[in-house]
Amino acid sequence: MHTQPPDALADFTRDTRVLVLALMAVVIGVMSALVAAALVWLINVITNLAFFGTLSGVFRSPAEHHLGLWVILVPAAGGIVIGLMARFGSEKIRGHGIPEALEAILYGSSRMEPRVAVLKPVSSALSIGTGGPFGAEGPIIMTGGAFGSLFAQMFHLSSAERKTLLVAGAAGGMAAIFATPIAAVLLAVELLLFEWKPRSFVPVAVSSIVAAMLRVPLLGAGPIFPMAPHAAPGAGIMAAALAVGIVAGAGSTALTALVYGFEDLFGKLPLHWMWWPVIGGLGVGAGALIDPRVLGVGYDVIRSLLAGNLVGGVLISLLIGKALVWSFSLGSGTSGGVLAPLLIIGGALGALEAQWIPVGDTALWALVGMAAMMGGTMRSPLTAIMFAFELTHEVNLLLPLLVSCIAAHAFTVLALRRSILTEKVARRGYHITREYSVDPFESLRVEEVMDADVQSVPPGMSVRDLSGRIESGDPAVTRHHALPIVDAEGKLRGIITRGDVLRALEQDGEETVLEAGTNDLVVAYPDEILRDAAQRMLRSDVGRLPVVSREDPRRVVGYLGRPSVLSALRQRMTEEHERESGWRNYA
Repeated sequence: MHTQPPDALADFTRDTRVLVLALMAVVIGVMSALVAAALVWLINVITNLAFFGTLSGVFRSPAEHHLGLWVILVPAAGGIVIGLMARFGSEKIRGHGIPEALEAILYGSSRMEPRVAVLKPVSSALSIGTGGPFGAEGPIIMTGGAFGSLFAQMFHLSSAERKTLLVAGAAGGMAAIFATPIAAVLLAVELLLFEWKPRSFVPVAVSSIVAAMLRVPLLGAGPIFPMAPHAAPGAGIMAAALAVGIVAGAGSTALTALVYGFEDLFGKLPLHWMWWPVIGGLGVGAGALIDPRVLGVGYDVIRSLLAGNLVGGVLISLLIGKALVWSFSLGSGTSGGVLAPLLIIGGALGALEAQWIPVGDTALWALVGMAAMMGGTMRSPLTAIMFAFELTHEVNLLLPLLVSCIAAHAFTVLALRRSILTEKVARRGYHITREYSVDPFESLRVEEVMDADVQSVPPGMSVRDLSGRIESGDPAVTRHHALPIVDAEGKLRGIITRGDVLRALEQDGEETVLEAGTNDLVVAYPDEILRDAAQRMLRSDVGRLPVVSREDPRRVVGYLGRPSVLSALRQRMTEEHERESGWRNYA
């Protein structure tokens, strides 16, 4: 019989495998930081070659180019190479990276191909380096995840453990790119892990910490967008943050519609998708003629927004131009991320709104707009709040950031069925639900749902006699589809099912129920959680379990069948949907 450890009813799943995974996560954190540094260097090299004709790994904004009309051809040239890489290398390099990581986690057993780990960063560096209006975070999440997955596939691990290491690689890459280890862990929790367990949370945190530490010698210390300090916010700023969050939520909704509207338009073109990035590149180049700040990753633009240096018509041009160029290019299926563009678009929107807000300064509302746009569009508000803080180290603005991000998140949840990230997965035929709740099987014990009125049969009864009682409709034997076999001393000897009865009757029916039934018993205990008992049912391929006393495993105290298990779901449904009166009489 099954025995249960005395501490099975712990708050969290107790599994020493977390230590093994945490050690592996150290290696993955190192790899993620190195990959992030290599990606940044490669983007800089391609940018300098494409726009300035020099070989250098030092950052230089493509907005400073002097190519004139020729700038239209640079992103298009990058699009040609990316289209060829996707067509003949791997189609999975298309898009912004996070949906592909989600798909691998949920539907690919957390396995990624080695070629994706190579082609994704190269294609993204080509896209961004030739002027694509993208961020590096989506590609590094995909690339870090790919390296984490490949490392995990070298060992004898479960699918869930591979998922943990894949996400550890993704979080490590984000922590290294932006010097935001806490936000990287929160992104893993809100978007990638689909669980809250020490087994996954601890290794992901370890990877993020290691990558953030290595970032200092590789890329420099944070914050990467320092701001002048602000005073603690008052009621006026809090009220304005709510308004900015609502507007950002509306903007997030419009951006999502714009991206997939362009994607649908590209889908109607009489051309193979391999050529779409070329058209997307031409759109980027055309946008650069109007406002060169739309080119590239745009970290210099983010710094200008957070310094309050962009005002008036410049903000309008940046807001509209970046939104259109980014949406058009992303809709073409090229390779690039969403986070940095969202910061620019949200920052421009917030800075523009600052002209009508009587409290705070332009830099404050630029930051609030950035976080709200990210939280609403990605539907990861906690990540957005901490991300804005770690980027700037502006601790006094945490409260208005909270207000604006929650407002934007609530707006998009009510306005859109899916986020800009999960819509891509849904269009591939999958559905993702991102809500976290306690499984009713985890919160109920067996004794709360079992049938305590147990009907049993003696071991010496013949199968024919039992069959006769079943045919007569005797409630003592028809209530359940299986009956415990209990001897005169009240000890459990076995269990007999309706199937056992039918098989015995095909012979002569003279066997005893003990001979026809099963004595190799699988049982449940009244004090264990329902999940463990249900899992035992599935592993043993049985539909019911006798419930026995832990002190005396031969004494039956209950019966757990499928209807009892389903009653847990019925209880959750009642809690969710049955409304009660506001005032009740407790007398």
